[in-house]
Amino acid sequence: MHACVHDPHSTEKRGDLIISRNMPVFSHEMGVRGACDVVEFRRDSQGVPLRGREGLWTPCPVEYKLGKPKTHDADRLQLCAQAMCLEEMLECPRIKSAYLYYGETKRRQEVLLDNDLRQTVRGMFTEMRKYYNRGYTQRVKPTKGCV
Repeated sequence: MHACVHDPHSTEKRGDLIISRNMPVFSHEMGVRGACDVVEFRRDSQGVPLRGREGLWTPCPVEYKLGKPKTHDADRLQLCAQAMCLEEMLECPRIKSAYLYYGETKRRQEVLLDNDLRQTVRGMFTEMRKYYNRGYTQRVKPTKGCV
């Protein structure tokens, strides 16, 4: 599943939809960089211009996960951070929602990117930056996923 979404040369257009895979993202404000599994761009009169494309487009990140929805917010927070990076990079209006696709359920789950989720993302990056600047590595809380 991830082999397909991590092909950096894979972009396709389906009418008013452009699907970009393994798209690098960054935020100078939050001091982070990463990659979105998929960013869907839909033609939208309220969107932003894309180099080499006619019209205006609104981005929507889609994160692919192998398992099923979690009981914690890590997946939602990752997706929200990706959307916030896209907003800064593309200078686009706030992305209202994005999607998590879980391989086990083979379903998309819409995630509303509300103020509370955004504040949590900002707070976590601020905390991470403070630890980094102090040279502090927080102790890991072992889980069954640790090897």
